[in-house]
Amino acid sequence: MSKTETAAMAGEGAPLVQEVKQAMTGFVSEFKGFQGEIEKKIKQTEERLTMLDRKSKFAARPHLSASTDEGAPHQKAFNAYLRSGDDDGLRGLELAGKSMTTAVNSDGGYLVDPQTSDTVQSVLHSTASIRAIASVVNVEATSYDVLVDHTDVGAGWATEAGSQSETSSPQIDRITIPLHELSALPKASQRLLDDSAFDIEGWLAGRIADKFSRAEAAAFINGDGLDKPRGVLNHSKIDNDVWAWGSIGYVPTGVDGDIDDGDAIVDLVYALGAQYRANATFVMNSKTAGLVRKLKDADGRFLWSDGLAAAEPARLMGYPVVIAEDMPDAANDSYSIAFGDFHAGYTIAERPDLRVLRDPFSAKPHVLFYATKRVGGDVSDFAAIKLLKFGVA
Repeated sequence: MSKTETAAMAGEGAPLVQEVKQAMTGFVSEFKGFQGEIEKKIKQTEERLTMLDRKSKFAARPHLSASTDEGAPHQKAFNAYLRSGDDDGLRGLELAGKSMTTAVNSDGGYLVDPQTSDTVQSVLHSTASIRAIASVVNVEATSYDVLVDHTDVGAGWATEAGSQSETSSPQIDRITIPLHELSALPKASQRLLDDSAFDIEGWLAGRIADKFSRAEAAAFINGDGLDKPRGVLNHSKIDNDVWAWGSIGYVPTGVDGDIDDGDAIVDLVYALGAQYRANATFVMNSKTAGLVRKLKDADGRFLWSDGLAAAEPARLMGYPVVIAEDMPDAANDSYSIAFGDFHAGYTIAERPDLRVLRDPFSAKPHVLFYATKRVGGDVSDFAAIKLLKFGVA
């Protein structure tokens, strides 16, 4: 082939080569663009995963303020009601039948959310009062009846051919425990309520629990039964040697306003029936405990022993001691120590709900929170509790 022919062929192939080069350049450019898009997508996915991971970690942390608390619909709606009086969320939940099936309207207040209610109850249960050892029942009615059978059904030995005589019938006593309204009225400034970092539910639960626990503890010991529970010491007391149903038996110390030795404690323990002693507890205040813990038996051993662990109660003659500050101090003819099976002897009846009414008008610029619950209490078995009288007889 001549040089002229070769040059001609080369001239004809030049456009083809150029097209191939252009195609390759376009492919590389598109590939780089595709690669960049892929890398962008991967980066976005990684950022989303990181964000989700952070949210998961954040959700697992305890909430430090109300502003970060997502909460249940009921809790968020109740929180809005407390802060601003906005009850739209509560009404919506009431109409929808979600979470607040027993809600009441704003005229009568709203039920607190279960978490706050449980907080109040736990504080009440942990407060030093006879609530911790009494029988506590939840009721929906306005009163609670305790039926007490304090006699035995008659019985006798039978022979095969002998006639049977009619045995005696048990006697049933009905003790009615009415429920009374217990209220608290804490207040907070509107400026404080507007601060999202303010834990309004924790604050409200603490104030209500403090008020309720002190009022209940006093009523369960000394209440007169008029618009409040009837206390253990409000019933008539009678010497245990002539004790009768309807009154509480006592044992004297033999000394006016004081106790000399442990004999009176021993007499008190064995004045209680054997069927009650297994679950019995001493109840007294701190000043009386200071006197009693010095008592010794005939061999010089202290009758009082402290609990072996932090949560364990002190013991007197092997029985646990509850320090209830509403019990009277030792004085002439005072009934400063109670001993008995309080689970059988004293019943507390209460409604499980707690209502809160928001009042922004009566104490401006403060907002009042009127919290109410219904509770009652009374002696349900007069044979299950005995008293120590600091007197001669």
